[in-house]
Amino acid sequence: MKKIDSLKQFVISAKEQDSSSIAEAHYIIAEYYRKATPLTDSAFYYYHKAEKIFKQLNTNYQLALTLYGVAVIQKNEKDFIGSEVSCVEALSLLDPIKETDDIINLKSYIYNNLGIVFKELEQYDESIKYHKKSFQLKEKLKGDNKETIDISKINLANTYKNAQQFDLALNYYNQVLDNKKLINERPGFYALVLDNYAHTLYLSKKHKKLPGLYFKALKISDSISYKGYNSIVINQHLAEYYNDKGNKELAKYYAYIAKDISEKYHNDDLLKSLLLLSKIEEGEMSAKHLKSYIKLNDSLQKNERTIRNKFARIRFETSQIEEENVQIAKERTWFLIISLVLIIASFLLYLVITQRNKNKELQFIQEQQETNEEIYNLMLSQNEKIEEARTLEKKRISQELHDGVLGRLFGTRLSLDSLNMSSSADAIKTRNQYIKELKNIEDDIRKVSHELNADFVAGSGFIDIIKTLVEALATVYNLSYKLEYDDIINWEDISNKKKIHIYRIIQEALHNIYKHAQATSVIVSFELKKNAIWLALIDNGIGFDINKAKSGIGLKNMNSRIKEINGIINIKSEKEIGTTVMIQVPIT
Repeated sequence: MKKIDSLKQFVISAKEQDSSSIAEAHYIIAEYYRKATPLTDSAFYYYHKAEKIFKQLNTNYQLALTLYGVAVIQKNEKDFIGSEVSCVEALSLLDPIKETDDIINLKSYIYNNLGIVFKELEQYDESIKYHKKSFQLKEKLKGDNKETIDISKINLANTYKNAQQFDLALNYYNQVLDNKKLINERPGFYALVLDNYAHTLYLSKKHKKLPGLYFKALKISDSISYKGYNSIVINQHLAEYYNDKGNKELAKYYAYIAKDISEKYHNDDLLKSLLLLSKIEEGEMSAKHLKSYIKLNDSLQKNERTIRNKFARIRFETSQIEEENVQIAKERTWFLIISLVLIIASFLLYLVITQRNKNKELQFIQEQQETNEEIYNLMLSQNEKIEEARTLEKKRISQELHDGVLGRLFGTRLSLDSLNMSSSADAIKTRNQYIKELKNIEDDIRKVSHELNADFVAGSGFIDIIKTLVEALATVYNLSYKLEYDDIINWEDISNKKKIHIYRIIQEALHNIYKHAQATSVIVSFELKKNAIWLALIDNGIGFDINKAKSGIGLKNMNSRIKEINGIINIKSEKEIGTTVMIQVPIT
């Protein structure tokens, strides 16, 4: 405590000097609390005070040292995520600094801490990666660094052991144990390494040297001045070994020794001893130890949460420079957000305007199409009226010829026939000539009458419209054409919807022929087969690949129209020969 008091007095006197001295004093006090006392919250408090001043001074190396101290405390209190964050921040501060021995040494300690953190999180690949980085950095340091390199090797070995990569773990343990001087120079460390080596043999089912290695490690541990704490794990391993061998008495003996020693520290080692005894003991004793284990585990977890909350409250204290940095960051963030919002809003407005124009264009096209269809319907309707008037007029003329002219001619023929009773040869000859001529006239008039009165092909007006369309487009597109159709097709029985779509399909097909086929002639034909109209369009163009052309707008439009009238389309095309489009449209 005298040392703490003198350090605090140093802080008071440092206030009269400069910020750097104050920060250094806070750091020294934090280091003392971390290494020499169990008061981790006090250590964290002084680290944080030092951290704030170092940030103001932009002394990155001292700030990184402070963050490393914080990371170690966080790791010890099982705040592994917080420890990782502190380590990463410390490394980011060191990266721009030129590598000296001090920088390399600090980096090696930070990587070592990260390796332990990830081992505790059971992320062994990450742990191995960071331990190897620490090991590589230590090898670059000048002077004798064997002790610290050995620590990295043991940390690597421990991680490999936990990852169940026992051969690799044994290799690193052997590298350290091969140093014959180690048992005399660092007997406590030697005992811990030997115990871990023995435990790895146990886990890998290599029991030949056991329990001899355990006893050797225990003997060394008990012989040194600070015996006791280091022997807890060895006694636990012996209890585990004998329990596995079925020797319950020896298992209990060593387990209780481990428990008795660890009770002085009330930490994770006691927790492990209680759990081990709950497995070795039976009945009520096993239950008793298990209850003690659960109670202690809850207590330790609660204590860890309390300490982490203290850390959070300490972190909550912010310096003026941090507040200013936060404010600047907020202003920059808001500026960025507003800029992004304006850019996005402008882009969305552009999209809305563009889409609206497209919608108007589509609406115009749709209205134009509807207008075309209305005009076509009017054409069909007008044509039907003309055809009706024409038919009526033909019937009227036919009736007039039949009832008027033919009647009179028939009477004249009868009169002449009656005069034929004259026996004069000339009279008879003359009358016969007149009668013959009258018969000829009568036959001609009857023929005309019958032709005029014949029932013209129903719906022939639609064929006239098609003929007009084909003729007009063929002229525009410079095509020779041939239009063929069955007279037996009764277009009046076919709905206007189907006739409109047939009209548009022919129009689209002729347009496609002109645009893509490079044809010089086209045949358009209608046939009636199996209660369906078969429309064929044949050109002598260059042909095309049907599979590649399926996505074209022209074919899509044709397919859409054919689907509307429940039709079927079949296209055959050969390169340099031409294309045949065959469409079937059911009459009903």
